[in-house]
Amino acid sequence: MGQSASTPSPTSFSSSSSRRVKPLSSCSSAVPASAAKELAVMTNGDAASGSGAVCPSRDHTLDLPDECLALVFQSLGSGDRKRCSLVCRRWLVVEGQSRHRLALDARAALLEAAQAIFSRFDAVSKLALKCDRRADSIGDEAIALIAARCPNLTRLKLRACRTVTDAGMAAVADHCPSLRKLSVGSCTFGSKGIEAVVRGCALLEELSIKRLRGLPDATVIGNVVVKAASLRSVCLKELYNGQCFSRLIAGSSNLKTLKLIRCSGDWDRLLEDVANKVPGIIEIHLEKLQVSDRGLSALSSCANLEILHLVKTPECTDAGLSSVAERCHLLRKVHIDGWKTNRIGDEGLIVIAKQCPNLQELVLIGVNPTARSLGLIASNCRNLERLALCGSETFGDAEITCIASKCMALKKLCIKGCPVSDQGMEALVGGCPKLVKVKVKKCRGVTPGCADWLMTCRDGMLAVNLDITGPNEPQEASVGESRIIESNEQLVDQIGAVELLPSSSTSRPSPWKTRMGYYAGRNFVASALRRWSHGSSNSNHT
Repeated sequence: MGQSASTPSPTSFSSSSSRRVKPLSSCSSAVPASAAKELAVMTNGDAASGSGAVCPSRDHTLDLPDECLALVFQSLGSGDRKRCSLVCRRWLVVEGQSRHRLALDARAALLEAAQAIFSRFDAVSKLALKCDRRADSIGDEAIALIAARCPNLTRLKLRACRTVTDAGMAAVADHCPSLRKLSVGSCTFGSKGIEAVVRGCALLEELSIKRLRGLPDATVIGNVVVKAASLRSVCLKELYNGQCFSRLIAGSSNLKTLKLIRCSGDWDRLLEDVANKVPGIIEIHLEKLQVSDRGLSALSSCANLEILHLVKTPECTDAGLSSVAERCHLLRKVHIDGWKTNRIGDEGLIVIAKQCPNLQELVLIGVNPTARSLGLIASNCRNLERLALCGSETFGDAEITCIASKCMALKKLCIKGCPVSDQGMEALVGGCPKLVKVKVKKCRGVTPGCADWLMTCRDGMLAVNLDITGPNEPQEASVGESRIIESNEQLVDQIGAVELLPSSSTSRPSPWKTRMGYYAGRNFVASALRRWSHGSSNSNHT
């Protein structure tokens, strides 16, 4: 509920229990409109200065307990909270003690100010330390001091803290036993630092590691031998020897989510270990990874698997996808980026249609399905609500007509760079009765008037966003980088979304945009699907 903020210069503060406050000389411009209105209600403002400003004769906020004042602050944005902290010393103290989330510039100079900063913000439970890559970052001394002043820390994000070593991470483990989420990126400590945190933080649930520079040589496999029963989610991204964490992953018996993104090396062996030792895993993301049908076949023994992302894994074929679908009957979300290799197509999708009746979301990028497989999916997967196709050479009018006639539960449809025309779009007038949003981009056969006509025919109950390619503009055949998977931080957890508005666009894109069309298309499909997946839930910030 607290907001991230930069901190003012350190100063001495009075106790939060004190009711003695510095009197206001006037209704300060530092107070935001919302706080000023609250202050007007809480005071008897019947005296006027010569300039006409109203000054309170008595501050009734003194009658409020600190806890109530903190609740008021927690309902404000970061900027308003900063301005409120300047009203008086009591507000400064209460605002600081009620702030639970803090983001700081992690340059080396932070060491000098850390003592004063964390004296004021002594209740921080979520901390982000980010340093510019061209600047000197904080080191072990600063991270140890910060960890000692934040014993209740539950979430920690480190970015580009290049002078923090394994010893600094060991200090974090010693002082922050309640840590639940750790996200590190572009740091230079190694696997020993991660192992220290895993050993010292028995409640650690989420671990995200990106571009960690201090890992051992690629010949060292399974360097981190500690097991973590508390871990629920592990994300490894852009690591040159991520296999050193293989024993940690396979030893996390309660692991539910595993994301391996653009990491070097062969990962089939790890997937076999995961299948044998972590059978309860629910979500697997494999992106731009050396993994084959051997690894997918191993995953087929994970009967609880619900979410599968295969993004740019050229060694995976219909056979591997079929083996997963045949035994993982609980699959509800499947994302496939075939990278135009044509190794995954109708055969694998048909097995999904026959074996996975709970399918709710299907994303196909660079895959060429036909009405043969899509018809079975539409008929058998009665809960399919979200469908996206990008860069498919075979998804045309016949396929969209098939979808419209059989997908009774479909709510969101996203099409990018497919040979669809107005004739196919007409099928949506009477089909898919629950359809609420359609987005079409770079489909040359769809004309500008189609969106308005479709909305009119659906009595305004359908939002359509149309972005067409000009008649003389070539459509790229290559498919660019996918951004379906986002790291955590999520913290891990909010993703940008594209709002689907009832509008159409006929503007001619620039030559650069034309060349980059398919690169944007991947972002387009990914962001739209993330919007649809999370549209009904809001994150809670404390």
